[in-house]
Amino acid sequence: MILPGIILVILFSYLPMFGLVMAFQDFQPHLGFFESDWIGFENFRLMFEYPDAKQVIWNTLLIAILKMIAHLIVPFTFALLLNEVRKQFFKRMVQTFVYLPHFLSWVILGGIMLDMLSTDGGLVNQVIGWFGLEPIFFLGDGDWFRFTVIVSDVWKDFGFSTIIFLAALSGVNPESYEAAVIDGANRWQQTWSITIPAMIPIAVVVATLSLGSILNAGFDQIFNLYNPLVYDKGDIIDTYVYRVGLIGGDFGFGTAVGVFKSLVSLLLIVISYRLAYKLANYRIF
Repeated sequence: MILPGIILVILFSYLPMFGLVMAFQDFQPHLGFFESDWIGFENFRLMFEYPDAKQVIWNTLLIAILKMIAHLIVPFTFALLLNEVRKQFFKRMVQTFVYLPHFLSWVILGGIMLDMLSTDGGLVNQVIGWFGLEPIFFLGDGDWFRFTVIVSDVWKDFGFSTIIFLAALSGVNPESYEAAVIDGANRWQQTWSITIPAMIPIAVVVATLSLGSILNAGFDQIFNLYNPLVYDKGDIIDTYVYRVGLIGGDFGFGTAVGVFKSLVSLLLIVISYRLAYKLANYRIF
């Protein structure tokens, strides 16, 4: 029964790995793997010499780290607030409402954001204009682009992340709150002494496991939002590989950058799982 699944994994996950040989070649499609010139680690050397490549790595790290921090703080805080809601109908309605954007692709959201953030009649800039301020070029200014990418990514996925923290809160014994009330603790004291400590272990797990994806700054999102005006601040490793490797035709160099990212990600995944086990006694295998 698992044979079809194994075949699909081999075809789409393992066989393509043989294409990594392009990272060590001056690959030419018309020559193929066997006749393209072998240049060893030349592509990797060039990767660290190109100013663009260094800037791309920095952009990736900065955007990914800021996303990681925001994706920890916002769901954590929202779960705390939602946990205080006593009306179950309203609580479920809010949770469903904030969870819905997770199901929309960045192709759809990208088009919506282009319209909303436009300097020419966009809804957001119209609201800004009501306060007598100048329109903001959210998707054309590098610094504002980073801000837009982080905020929009959190808005899309924080509802999904909140579920993890709410699941942790569901395991808190109600008798702990009853005992706290008997001791005279108010809601804030109960939150500080019972609710937050119950969420800390899962927060540690989420934070440490997210280290493994620190070089994944969101290809789908940035590809649908960026443009040449923000390449210096918004270009990440994945979009750089796409532009250089597929659009520019430098397949060897693009593959080398991708291999570098994969090796670093593998190392970070191993470290993050070890940290999760040490700090929160969390393990998958």
